[in-house]
Amino acid sequence: MWREGGVCFEPMEPTFEGRLERLVEAGLDGRDPGREELLWLLQAPDERTLDVVAAVGRVRFAAFGRRVKLNLLLNIKSGLCPEDCHYCSQARDSEAPILSYPMVGEETFCAAATRARELGATRLCLVASGRGPTEREVEQVARGVEAVKAADGAMEICACLGLLGEGQAERLGEAGVYAYNHNLNTSEEFYGEICDTHTFADRRETVERARGGGLSPCSGALFGMGESDEDVLDAGYALRAIEPDSVPVNFLIPIEGTPLAGVNRLTPQRCLRILAAFRLLFPRAEVRIAGGREVHLRSLQPLGLYLANSIFIGDYLTTKGQAAEADLAMIADAGFEIEGGGPPGERELAGVALKQAVLD
Repeated sequence: MWREGGVCFEPMEPTFEGRLERLVEAGLDGRDPGREELLWLLQAPDERTLDVVAAVGRVRFAAFGRRVKLNLLLNIKSGLCPEDCHYCSQARDSEAPILSYPMVGEETFCAAATRARELGATRLCLVASGRGPTEREVEQVARGVEAVKAADGAMEICACLGLLGEGQAERLGEAGVYAYNHNLNTSEEFYGEICDTHTFADRRETVERARGGGLSPCSGALFGMGESDEDVLDAGYALRAIEPDSVPVNFLIPIEGTPLAGVNRLTPQRCLRILAAFRLLFPRAEVRIAGGREVHLRSLQPLGLYLANSIFIGDYLTTKGQAAEADLAMIADAGFEIEGGGPPGERELAGVALKQAVLD
């Protein structure tokens, strides 16, 4: 309230558009958008979500234009994990019917790199289950990466092997690993609800150890596990504090046989608002739509590209992803271009079969 000429005036409440514009300006300037404002964004009505996507998309375009980075994931060691992460089908208490196998050989690393290049992916992500790699496993990964780099020196390699020990990041870097992924997953306060065998602090320490060993830090979160809006923002600000170069945003796939099998609290609109909040928190970092986009964004997947500049193409650790051809068509149809030029050669899209009558 202020007084002018003896008359008291009440300050006008900012409009939805005005408040959104201030958030976008903060993102474009690289400033902290503010926790209260991000909470308002997360709680925006579903019918205003398209307005949010259009506005925050300006921050994405300012940093990355229309480029979409493709990443291919290879599960190099499956199951056999002593950790109890409640969301994971590979965890010790999971009863999900998945394949379990020890670390794959160099030829599988190279085959995955060839497949990545065929699809237009410029980053190969190597993921192994377990608390953390043994020295022998680090050497196995190093040899596999060296084989990949010998055949394709331009392929970017990201490793995700769990909690790192002393000197392991350095050895991976020597072999040609560029980045190391270790997600914080959720807020520190909520972390005990999803895992008992290691702590939030353990995860944060590994991200710092990877950075200290010369690897590009890749760290993100997983949403849809029952966390609150405050937890979403706590996770976001904890990630912002460690300044990752790339930020994968995962949405829980409630896999049968895991403790979180019955949890499904996400809608496409909420997923888009979470992506918008993370784009504002990380205006110049690579924000990747990771696991669960097909399950939760569904037909609104193309809108996610207006906020994130990176996706996985192909399958995930133990679940199937959308067909690669569908991803490539989605990117093209939305008017985006694949970073690095995309798949070599021309690719024909399958024709659409139309129904002739309601009883066909």
